[in-house]
Amino acid sequence: MDTKTTTEKTGESAESAEGAESAKTAEAGPAEDTAVVVLDKQADDAADDLTDDEDDEDDLLSDEVAPASSGIGGAAAAMVSAALGAVALTGTWTGKVVSERETLLGQIKTSGSGTPAQQISEIYGDAWHSTALVNGVFSLVALFVAVLVLILPGRPTWVRSVAVAGAVLGGLGLLLSAGTYFDLFLSLPTAGS
Repeated sequence: MDTKTTTEKTGESAESAEGAESAKTAEAGPAEDTAVVVLDKQADDAADDLTDDEDDEDDLLSDEVAPASSGIGGAAAAMVSAALGAVALTGTWTGKVVSERETLLGQIKTSGSGTPAQQISEIYGDAWHSTALVNGVFSLVALFVAVLVLILPGRPTWVRSVAVAGAVLGGLGLLLSAGTYFDLFLSLPTAGS
């Protein structure tokens, strides 16, 4: 009887222990479910944040890449305008060739019968004016390209700055060329009597 009572008591205590655990599980179940739901929601939010961050990075990368590829033409045009403006101020090989051609033509025209005033005009004056004309054309092209770059929207600041420099150099070259062509700065020398 002693053994039977112990077994019965052990059985009862085992059953009561299982009952207590199932009661704890039943009580803890909804809490665990709630914790799992909260954790799942946090994981979903974190995944959404990562996806949003990746989308933002993709947008930033596409924004950075798009102007760089479309801005190459504007940057090149700005550099060309600045270079043309500088060349117009210093003179070009084309201007030198045209000037030498005019000098040769003047020598041919006045070779034996020209007066000193005619020789000055034909040999030096025409060469001088043709050089000014060629440099003026380079200045005009530099000014046109620079203004075109400045008019187009969406150019980076440094491109606009280079285009402004090209416009200034082109404008200055145009003024100097016009002054030289029309003898505003220096007049042709005159022959002594």
